[in-house]
Amino acid sequence: MQENAQTHTEEIVITFDDLGLKKEILQSIKDAGFSIPSPIQAAAIPFVLAGRDIVGQAHTGTGKTAAFALPALNNIDVRDGVGLLVITPTRELATQVSDEIFKYGRNIGVKTVTVYGGSSYNRQIDLIQRGASVVVATPGRLLDILKKNLVKDFAPSIVVLDEADEMLDMGFLDDINEIFSYLPSNRQTLLFSATMPKPIKLLAERILDNPEFVSITKGETTNTDIDQEYYVIDESERDDAIIRLMDSEKSTKSIVFCRTKSEVDRLANVLSSAGYLANGLHGDMEQRQRETVIKNFKNSGVKVLVATDVAARGIHVDNISHVFNYHIPFDPESYVHRIGRTGRAGIKGKAITLLTPLEFKELQRIKAKVGTTMTHAFVPSKNDLRALNLQSIVNTIEAQHIYDEAHKILDMLKEDIDEETIMFKLVSMILDKQTIQGPNHIGIPADKLAAILDRADKRRDSRGGGRSGSFRGNKSRPSGSGDRNRSGSNDRNRSGSSERPARSSEGGGDRSARPSGGGGYRGNNASGGERSRPSGGDRNRSRGRD
Repeated sequence: MQENAQTHTEEIVITFDDLGLKKEILQSIKDAGFSIPSPIQAAAIPFVLAGRDIVGQAHTGTGKTAAFALPALNNIDVRDGVGLLVITPTRELATQVSDEIFKYGRNIGVKTVTVYGGSSYNRQIDLIQRGASVVVATPGRLLDILKKNLVKDFAPSIVVLDEADEMLDMGFLDDINEIFSYLPSNRQTLLFSATMPKPIKLLAERILDNPEFVSITKGETTNTDIDQEYYVIDESERDDAIIRLMDSEKSTKSIVFCRTKSEVDRLANVLSSAGYLANGLHGDMEQRQRETVIKNFKNSGVKVLVATDVAARGIHVDNISHVFNYHIPFDPESYVHRIGRTGRAGIKGKAITLLTPLEFKELQRIKAKVGTTMTHAFVPSKNDLRALNLQSIVNTIEAQHIYDEAHKILDMLKEDIDEETIMFKLVSMILDKQTIQGPNHIGIPADKLAAILDRADKRRDSRGGGRSGSFRGNKSRPSGSGDRNRSGSNDRNRSGSSERPARSSEGGGDRSARPSGGGGYRGNNASGGERSRPSGGDRNRSRGRD
């Protein structure tokens, strides 16, 4: 009798200790609470340490910043001027990357300077020349500094192009090509991008030398840690639907994406009136306002960020549980970038998209291009939501602290009411506070939706077209169509209005940014304190995106 042989393959787990990083860098990683590198980090770090140029492709939220920052900090001499230059598409991302690099490099005495719109040239130049080892910059102001030769002997040995596809989307490709003409040819170049459209591939061929390609996308474009759902509604129901879904989802921190700046302002007010801690973010806001909103969002002073695509690019905030698409985005790439704000660092997230039957073919186009699975679900009715709230109420009562005065009130009540009635009344008081806004039913029920889509199919068939795919499965009980327009001003314009941040007459600075008079190193000073960040100018040239 032949024995069946069984082969057991043991998975080898790589730790940061195995990657050959300096002990000071390893201590910073430990202080940050990390021990196991993410796939993009494990794949990229050895090549960067070996001095190779690389093209790194991975989803947003997979640890790309550490993938280039850790080995770059390991290889540069922080006492020998600017050794690392990181180019990012937005001011917000530049600030966050600078924060993260400082965190990883604090034990080796790294000093970082952030260069973007809102501060004087002299301030930025002075900070760089006073011993900065890392510069994180947006393209517009960086190009101005290089063209005017404002920084002497600026020759970083490592240059990182971060979020390259967003640079392309925002119209910075010409600036990037020109920037590299001012940088030393014997540099190490690292390019990171979530997607690889043809212009980015051509850019990589021009600026990289025999690069190693590192990709962990496995042919997919969206993060598998994100559950994706869509809800088909009437145009007039968008406000009611977004509020009902937020109530039912119990989101902890979320971003709601809108197409226009005016829609951001209006919806932020609607959600605030509904009891949510919501703030808007768009390109017409002053820089100080933008920074305050993002800081409050990071610190959970704001729970809901309502933003346009351009304003939200590069915002990498931990623990975002939900992304809501108030309107379906214009293209698959925008969809990927939007939902990539959740489901980060191995933590599950959820992406919810609202659309009308007229937008259904756009959904199918995104699904086909992205290769993702989206589930068709129905907006809970008021009765559905009440049922969902019952367990939450039970948990609240169980967790409630009992105050000393409670027995006095109970004794007073028992003089006229029996204990069971007292309990019913107290629970009813809690139920009274569970107000559910909007009509009972929101959204288009399954039978009506099927008929609408069937009619659309026949119209397309008569013109030689056809609809690919169909809506999927039933997440909760179907609900009827709503009868209320909360705002009365929902935008049916498919093209939207472009958010086009204005250019400044001063070296391409962004007019939405106002000088704060601040700025400084991310680094250690004589007293060991941490600095305030400098800012510089940037031509934030959106080409009609949102």
